Amino acid sequence: MTKILILTSTKRVEKFSDLSVLPKDWELVFGESLNTDDAILNVASDVDFIFADAVREVSKTLIDKMPNLKLIHSEGVGYNKIDIQAAKEKNIYVCNNTAANSAAVAEQTILLILGLQRRLLEGDQLVRSGQQIQAKGSFILDGIPELGSCHVGLVGMGSIALETAKRLQPFGAQLSYFNRSRKSTVENELGLCYLPLEELCKQCDIISLHLPVTPETTGLINADLLSLMKPTTLLINTARGELVVQEDLVAALAAGQIAGAGLDTLYPEPVMLDNPLLNLPESCHYKLLFSPHIGGTTKPAFEKMHKTVWANILAVSKGTCPINIVNGL
Repeated sequence: MTKILILTSTKRVEKFSDLSVLPKDWELVFGESLNTDDAILNVASDVDFIFADAVREVSKTLIDKMPNLKLIHSEGVGYNKIDIQAAKEKNIYVCNNTAANSAAVAEQTILLILGLQRRLLEGDQLVRSGQQIQAKGSFILDGIPELGSCHVGLVGMGSIALETAKRLQPFGAQLSYFNRSRKSTVENELGLCYLPLEELCKQCDIISLHLPVTPETTGLINADLLSLMKPTTLLINTARGELVVQEDLVAALAAGQIAGAGLDTLYPEPVMLDNPLLNLPESCHYKLLFSPHIGGTTKPAFEKMHKTVWANILAVSKGTCPINIVNGL
């Protein structure tokens, strides 16, 4: 009997996975409602595999007290909630779904850019309150930018940034990027210009974040970098909330240091009402456009990700190597 602990939404698994094709000797333990390590260990200390939501913690305690554990698989791209070192010490594979939802997140990035540029939320509310003509006149006089006339800077150049660049090209935007290592192939194929991070912040009209959470990237966008940006700059984050010092972003928006921000993710999640970004002054209300961390959660992306999870579990159960290993075993 192979036992699999599912630490993600039961409804998602039922919707996006074809459970009928799984081996009959697999036992699925749905642990979405188990909120502590002790609660999990009480019912699932003997599991062979963990299938975890990308924002669900898999702690050293769990890893150390699960003697049969062979693989921990993130449902999505993120894996920073999994204790990678503890898993590596016990020779347990950790896998993610790298690149599986890159196209979906790229689309969300474009949505947030255009939504901010065209003042979508503000315009919608003004029309609903009977002020369509006034809104139109005001927006025209304020100046409505076009994406094609903007300089867009991509921070990070992984698969999501690459897909974003491909989608920005037809708009005619000037594209630059920063990455810890240069990507000459991408520069040649897509006409991207490499800029050091500080120069990118100074020059670009739109700055879009596409980085994983690491000790080096946590809090990367802080008061110092925000102070380099133009007052017309838009900041887009479809990566992880931990990349941005939220209090610094609040201060920058309130002071008019930057024009706005489009955020698909905040920190911590689930987002609580005391989050500083939810408590901006009234004058800044329309400088922020939120989406509920749905950039990578399209139906095709989830179907692809779940298929990979089950394929990797099957591979390890048969003694072969999975794909998308993130802890270097």
